Amino acid sequence: MNATYLVTEIRRNFRAPRFLIFVVAFPVLMFLLQANVFTKSSDPEHAQIVAVIMINMMTFGAFAAATNSGARLALERAAGWQRQLRLTPLTGTGYLAGKGISGLLVGLPALILVPVLAVVAEGVHLDAAGWVRIFAGVWLGTIPLVLLGLLLGQFGTPDSMQPVNMIVTLGMGFLGGLWIPIETMPSWMHDVAQIMPTYWVLQLARPAVTTDMVVSLPTAVAVLAGWTVVLGALVIRRYRKDSARV
Repeated sequence: MNATYLVTEIRRNFRAPRFLIFVVAFPVLMFLLQANVFTKSSDPEHAQIVAVIMINMMTFGAFAAATNSGARLALERAAGWQRQLRLTPLTGTGYLAGKGISGLLVGLPALILVPVLAVVAEGVHLDAAGWVRIFAGVWLGTIPLVLLGLLLGQFGTPDSMQPVNMIVTLGMGFLGGLWIPIETMPSWMHDVAQIMPTYWVLQLARPAVTTDMVVSLPTAVAVLAGWTVVLGALVIRRYRKDSARV
């Protein structure tokens, strides 16, 4: 993987107004809104509820960053840029790795800003182990979501990617527990939620703040590893199929 290419990818993302609004500002604003709608400071479990909302919005921000990287891939395919890169020393592995790593790195603003606001504005306090589990769990747990974004980008067009990303991000977020607390879901909806990778990303971090509706760490890791293997294989297969047409 070329380090210069990776830095270029990250800079391109941060220069895009849509990225700054949807990936950085939106999760922050939604956290502040939900933290004051679903609970009050006088509630006995206020800090715990806010901490759960914080994890949800961190995950949403990282997910939005992942699908944004996929949208850029679709633009490059349509403009012929992907074909041009294949004529350079940058390998297909390096290209996809750069896209994947940049998709993870550009999710960091939401993973930092939302917890800072939770501490400063809402009084969330956790021990060091709790913060490490939340940050590492959400960040590394979004690896299959980054791969999903790349897969969508390899099938989509510049015109279709924005609505597709909105449907996938909001739809999987809604069904996977990012917008509706898992604790309040009816049983049928909870069963549906377990199909979504977003549900299992939450399960990596939730045990740091609550004991309600959680699963074991090995189970969550195993499910997300399965998603990663399947989506990674599909991304590589699609890229090779595109390459064969050049």
